[in-house]
Amino acid sequence: MNDTVARINVFTLTQPRDTPYLGAARAGEEPNARGYLVRKGNRTVYPIFDRSVLVRIETDHGVIGWGETYGLAAPGAVGEIIRDLLADFTIGRDPTDPPAVFDDLYDLMRVRGYTGGFYVDALAAIDIALWDIAGRLADKPVADLLGTRCHQTIPAYVSGLPEKTREARAALAVHWQERGFNAFKFASPVADDGPAAELQSLRAALGPTARIAADMHWNQTATEALALIEAMAPHDLWFAEAPVRTEDIQGLEEVSKSTDQCIAVGEEWRTVWDMRHRVERCRIAIVQPEMGHKGITSFTRIGRFAGELGIDVIPHATIGAGIFLAASLQASASLSAVRGHEFQHSIFEPNRRLLKGDMDCTAGCYTLPTGAGLGVEPSEEAISLLKPI
Repeated sequence: MNDTVARINVFTLTQPRDTPYLGAARAGEEPNARGYLVRKGNRTVYPIFDRSVLVRIETDHGVIGWGETYGLAAPGAVGEIIRDLLADFTIGRDPTDPPAVFDDLYDLMRVRGYTGGFYVDALAAIDIALWDIAGRLADKPVADLLGTRCHQTIPAYVSGLPEKTREARAALAVHWQERGFNAFKFASPVADDGPAAELQSLRAALGPTARIAADMHWNQTATEALALIEAMAPHDLWFAEAPVRTEDIQGLEEVSKSTDQCIAVGEEWRTVWDMRHRVERCRIAIVQPEMGHKGITSFTRIGRFAGELGIDVIPHATIGAGIFLAASLQASASLSAVRGHEFQHSIFEPNRRLLKGDMDCTAGCYTLPTGAGLGVEPSEEAISLLKPI
């Protein structure tokens, strides 16, 4: 019996944090009345809490799917795009063909130049929820709907070391190493003594076998990025992420072709078109798709294209309640080019209670949630915290 989309609801889910993302605020980074602070190291706004946008889609036969996207700043923008535009064009559609819905919704605003940003974030949440429904209707995990499952578990690297001093950050990394993790990434905007010193101290603490990457947060010119990368190189840098401003494709080309170090990019991309514009010119070693910005349809297209080009895929870990993290793992399991996945421990661990399901990350690996669809859904506590947009 055919089923169609009947209802779409949009919510925010907000959780307090003991420490802001990336660690304690530095001098001059005091939050404003809305709870936003600007990191001086990358001039980027962050909330002092965790927040994401959740979408609940229900079919005529009562099957429910959940999607999630970014709500860190201005979540009402995402909610209004869904409520005012995307929802009515999704209601009545076949939920078992999410790519067809994705492409039709994407095309609605292509002529006006809305091919990214909040628009595709909103579309990503709908896409994830539709894939969840498709899996539930087929009684299969999403990974199995996407083709041959390539991975049963996915290696994880510990991302972010939110402590106040370089010594404390190294001690936190050692704590995770003792729990079975041996790959790490630090954020250069909060590496107060500079990224080379940060990597040097982490290398001394973690030993020669640990993989250590630097997230450079799109905050340098090509000349600045190259100088920082070369200063880190003697300490066995795993990869340099986002070395130049995202708009600066020429700068990315210059950096990627002027160093032997691995360059990783792609968190902020929304579609495979963003990837094409860069891989045609740049020497990219690692692509980092972010589920909350792409949805399962776009995420897998980027991952498959990377595989065709011989580029490794190490997805960025979404920052939220866990719905889009589960989606990222399901999609990653179907991609042969996936070599690992980011683990945002400072969000995953305290927010476990927000999900039903057996998704986990222990001893250096993610285990996929079992069950149909995404394999997860909001817990009763999470449902009680949802605020309609």
